[in-house]
Amino acid sequence: MLSMLWDTRHYFFWLMAISLFCWLLERLLPWREDQKVWRDQFGQDLFWLVFNGHYAGLLVATAAGWLLQQGAGVVGGWPWQGLQSVQLLLGSPLWVQFAVLLVLKDFLEWCVHRLLHRVPWLWQFHKLHHSIVELDWIGNMRFHWMEIVVYKSLTYLPLVVLGIDGQVVLWLAIFATLIGHLNHANLKIGWGPLGYLVNSPRMHVWHHDVVLHGKSGQNYAIIFSLWDWLFGSAYLPEEVQQPARLGFSEIESFPRGLLRRLLYPFWK
Repeated sequence: MLSMLWDTRHYFFWLMAISLFCWLLERLLPWREDQKVWRDQFGQDLFWLVFNGHYAGLLVATAAGWLLQQGAGVVGGWPWQGLQSVQLLLGSPLWVQFAVLLVLKDFLEWCVHRLLHRVPWLWQFHKLHHSIVELDWIGNMRFHWMEIVVYKSLTYLPLVVLGIDGQVVLWLAIFATLIGHLNHANLKIGWGPLGYLVNSPRMHVWHHDVVLHGKSGQNYAIIFSLWDWLFGSAYLPEEVQQPARLGFSEIESFPRGLLRRLLYPFWK
């Protein structure tokens, strides 16, 4: 528990540093020059930044650990607990652990992200993230805490067998936050030919388009855009750089208040 608290605080420090870095980049090189710095609902997004960047993950991890412990006591131990002893990468160099974790975790999260759009009840939680109508770096942190539960639950078993060092997990969390902030930032970055491998603001802005350019959307990439190009969900038009409108089709009926947004998926 003390280790978890230390890692959370360390991550929060880097989250603030990355946030300041992206905020300064937007001030120096804004893509949409008419977009206000203190745009509508920026204050609410400060709450999401702090809550999702520090408290939500800690609360979910603590609650999940307690529930698993209680459940294991009731059923006499979980049948998959033996997987924790496999630890395929135990003893491997940290850079190898980082590379494997980066690719595998990103692919699993790409799959989960598609589910958030394709499964109706999961979409009710994901709507919060797509309620952004003026995209910038802080929009990366506007999401419902239930998404943490979904991502952690669906990626836990495949990752637990690797036996990744906790320090590597922290490094990846920091790196993923940097990429996520940049992808949502008001920056005209496409990475050139590397854009077919790595996600970018030029590509991710189309994920937030009101118009769906696929069955349930497009550009689900978190870090690697490669998955979208491989599986046919990539959309990056050459003739138009940005969507005319961001959000989703029924956004007018989506609540604007903080508490109602937290409760919305449950009453919906």
